[in-house]
Amino acid sequence: MPRFVRSMRSAAAVAVGLSFLAVPAHAVQVGAVTQAEIRGEAKHQGGPILVGHRGAGGTAPENTVAAFKDGRASGADFIEIDVQLSADGVPFLFHDNTPARTTNVEDVFPGRAGDPITSFTWAELQQLDVGSYFDGRFVGERIPHLDDAARVATRATGVYIEIKSPVNSPGIEALVAEELSTDPAWRKLVRADKVQVLGFDESSNRRFAALAPEVPLQQLTGVVPGSEVLAEWATFVDSVGANYRVLAAADVTRVKEAGLVMGVYTVNSPEAVQSVVDLGVDVVTTDFPIQNSRYLRGIPVFPSAALEISGAVNNPAGDDVLPDAGEYVTLRNVSGSAVDVSGYFVRDAANTILRVGEGYVLQPGGELRVHTGPGTNTPTAYFNAIQSSVLNNTGDSLGLWTPELRLLDVYAN
Repeated sequence: MPRFVRSMRSAAAVAVGLSFLAVPAHAVQVGAVTQAEIRGEAKHQGGPILVGHRGAGGTAPENTVAAFKDGRASGADFIEIDVQLSADGVPFLFHDNTPARTTNVEDVFPGRAGDPITSFTWAELQQLDVGSYFDGRFVGERIPHLDDAARVATRATGVYIEIKSPVNSPGIEALVAEELSTDPAWRKLVRADKVQVLGFDESSNRRFAALAPEVPLQQLTGVVPGSEVLAEWATFVDSVGANYRVLAAADVTRVKEAGLVMGVYTVNSPEAVQSVVDLGVDVVTTDFPIQNSRYLRGIPVFPSAALEISGAVNNPAGDDVLPDAGEYVTLRNVSGSAVDVSGYFVRDAANTILRVGEGYVLQPGGELRVHTGPGTNTPTAYFNAIQSSVLNNTGDSLGLWTPELRLLDVYAN
């Protein structure tokens, strides 16, 4: 039996486990977590394993303790983190290869925004703010140490450790293996089958498998390969993680015939979650574990939301930011009352924001197109005047937020 299958069975047997955990203050805003959910009384049973991507990167700044706590409070089976090594060999949690997108690096270290994140020492990394880019209430969030994730995790919510860009962190496989075998918090989680290591780099995965054969291992890939490759992967990994947007039923069948567990990333809308569940996947990774945990438990995801994202045009004919045309997201009032949507915004997975200007009120059933590029504003269209496209042409996931950072909807196409 593959090691991760044992882990899945262990996770499915957990009936409770969130007792005594404090819910982050912002979780009430983004997810309105109920006391029953906090106590774990509504933890999903019998469905796929749920993994909070970068903690809960849709509702808090990714790879931060705040995001880890959101992921834990959601009742997810695991939170996922990205580990790299600092210039002086400290394992830290960060996704990108450079600090430009999610830190205030230009304020602290002018001219180094494009430098490799692994070129910074641990002391330098600790000077960076990784919360402000997401929202002002997260000012002061710091880049975590690998061990910070173990301190947030529990026997109910474990940790997926992605070894990120191992070519930039020589020796990282040995360091992670040693940490898992020697640190008491990590050892406890490993014994409870609440740790899995994963990565896209096959050579790195093979190195880790040789160092820590007792730790479940996942091979990440864009598309599921043929049966011969899967059979080879099955000699050193327990599961496969693939991009859900290009997954077909035949892919799932091949993975399972190889004796491997089928995981998918990054599945953000409830509708997309249902589509992969219908395909028979075993593990679902999502930026929105709070919301999709509710969906899997049959709880209304956005019970009082007056607005929804009703559609998006990612790749229109011509230029994506053509003046008075181009790409856009459509918002719809699904309530029975008028809603002032001034300042409401749409955020994508890369944290690019499209905001609604002042003075827009949607009547019941009314729609508003929120464009990326320039144009002349009308009662039914608002233009952000951004000069480059935002929406991925092959599909994107989007969250709809109020100015007070209340999440109203998650959409994917």
